[in-house]
Amino acid sequence: MSNEIKPELYTTLAGEGSDEFEERRSLFIGHAKHIVSEEEAQQFIKQKKKEYGDATHNCWAYVLKGGIVARYSDDGEPQGTAGMPILDVIRKSGVSDAVVVVTRYFGGILLGAGGLVRAYSHGASIALDAANIITYEKYAELKLACSYSDYQKYAVVLPAFNAIIDDTEFSDKVTVSFAIKETVVSSLSDKITEMSGGRDRVERTGERFDYR
Repeated sequence: MSNEIKPELYTTLAGEGSDEFEERRSLFIGHAKHIVSEEEAQQFIKQKKKEYGDATHNCWAYVLKGGIVARYSDDGEPQGTAGMPILDVIRKSGVSDAVVVVTRYFGGILLGAGGLVRAYSHGASIALDAANIITYEKYAELKLACSYSDYQKYAVVLPAFNAIIDDTEFSDKVTVSFAIKETVVSSLSDKITEMSGGRDRVERTGERFDYR
């Protein structure tokens, strides 16, 4: 049996986003995206390098698997002034499974090491905001088989528990597949047992992270 403690919350990006700002004539463009693998992260980085091939630098970082996997690159900027600051912003945001690329068009004025760190950090921050940071909670996947008459009653109860209905099958019985927050499984189970006089019980079929 695994002793791994599974997290109750999962923070990542809702999708893809970008934003930009100017610092002492240099243009910085931050890009961020939700990813599920290193291959997907590298593909996004290559895409941005091609799209902004005329830029002075395309610095990047990504984090996967709750921080277990983390990579970064200064892409020609002085060591420690770009890739690591981008990575630090991702980590401090609590986001996982995300890649950030900050593109720079040099404007002719040197920013210095401190200025570069601040600029690349800001570029990463606005990119994450543009991609919409979202926190998912742990949900239990459940199944409930019941009579048609009981289904009419449960159809009122399930929304009260903020259930996400995945599927409803109508045959000799009604079978509802749904998901609710892990924290209210016990309360719903007790409610169903009480309402049915013990005839119906919810069956756990799995778990997932979801958002509502």
